[in-house]
Amino acid sequence: MANGKLLIVDDEKVALKNLEHVMKKEGYEVTATQSGANALAYLEKQPFDVVLTDLRMEKVDGMQILKKCRDSFPDTEVVLITGYATLESAVDAMKHGAFYYIAKPFRLDEVRKVVSEALEKTRLRRENRELREQIDTFQGKVKIITQDPHMERLLEVARQIAPTDCNVLVAGESGTGKELFARYLHFNSARANGPFLAVNCGAFNEELLANELFGHVKGAFTGAHGDKKGLLETACGGTLFLDEVTEMPLSMQVKLLRVIQEREILPLGGTAPLKVDVRFIAATNRDLQETVKNGDFRQDLYFRLNVVNLLVPPLGKRRGDIPLLAYHFLKKAGTLMKKDVTEIAPEALELLKVYDFPGNVRELENIIERGVAITSGNTIAAAHLPDDLRELTIRTFRKKEGRIPSLEEQEKDYIQWVLSEANGNQTLAAQILGIDRVSLWRKLKKYQLEM
Repeated sequence: MANGKLLIVDDEKVALKNLEHVMKKEGYEVTATQSGANALAYLEKQPFDVVLTDLRMEKVDGMQILKKCRDSFPDTEVVLITGYATLESAVDAMKHGAFYYIAKPFRLDEVRKVVSEALEKTRLRRENRELREQIDTFQGKVKIITQDPHMERLLEVARQIAPTDCNVLVAGESGTGKELFARYLHFNSARANGPFLAVNCGAFNEELLANELFGHVKGAFTGAHGDKKGLLETACGGTLFLDEVTEMPLSMQVKLLRVIQEREILPLGGTAPLKVDVRFIAATNRDLQETVKNGDFRQDLYFRLNVVNLLVPPLGKRRGDIPLLAYHFLKKAGTLMKKDVTEIAPEALELLKVYDFPGNVRELENIIERGVAITSGNTIAAAHLPDDLRELTIRTFRKKEGRIPSLEEQEKDYIQWVLSEANGNQTLAAQILGIDRVSLWRKLKKYQLEM
């Protein structure tokens, strides 16, 4: 069994072959390349445990490879090798997250030792994270699956504010996982043993929402044959999640503001106020500042709820999470349906990776559930994906500044994306686009894209 996955990058052919031979003898699963651009392409396809790279190379150098690893694969350790070693360059490399800095000519024993230590650090970090996840699962906590740097920073903020008991506003498109973040905050707070209750503020009219939140006493209205506790009283000692809070009527916003300020409620038909101890987490898929500006949401309530703001990015903005989430939903759906479906075919995964997911994480989960349901084997193939996704020949695009982009704008963005995926190789990009090299050149000139 290989000791780990190692990527070696060096534009000197002899040095590369020497390192590749030695590391394979050590038992590593080795991928070697003389090109920094090829290394970035390899990193787009898969993570490595350790990257061993020359610092100075043409076009794409070792610092660019280091940045790619830090941005996309925080667990990967990077060891830089250079024949131009200076104290300044070594300090700069370490400051940007390199594990070690080796000067040429190097001793093979030194390289073996450094790579072994880097691999051990990678393993320990992953084991610690897995252990934390197992503990969280055992304690009934919420697991948010991601390797996206922005999401990791968001989770770090959530971890820091969870114990503070402050109110939080979670914003983001529908299906991004706003309630999941609310649960994460709850289960990482001192209220974890208390109730977590959720209410969709847009699902009730004003009277029903008031009854749902405040409860009522016997005889408060026709049909009130007994006392009923509202969610605010039931959630005491815990968390109340106000989903789609911008859909709450203005008159109800006034009542909610008083609850937050006074920490007490008056059930419908009641005469004595009740003290409540509740943490509020609100969520919206709208621009809350815009709703305040338009007069649809009270500014004072906005400031009460928006003590900390968490903006959850859409799935199309964190494509690196698509394979992780797809396999997570695959395992979940297979278990629930009692089907031994364990794989997603490469061509199916590629289709998922380029799709924009207007329905976000919820849409991905539905697609995977569908695939598990209809496959007769242990693999979800491209044929098991929805028809509109399989027939996708051009990426879908989100609105730009609130308007639908023109066909020319879409073509420009698509050409730019294909060039990026082809690492700037115009011949390859032309082949993917299905046009000749001269036609691509004309379009690049027309759209003033970098050539």
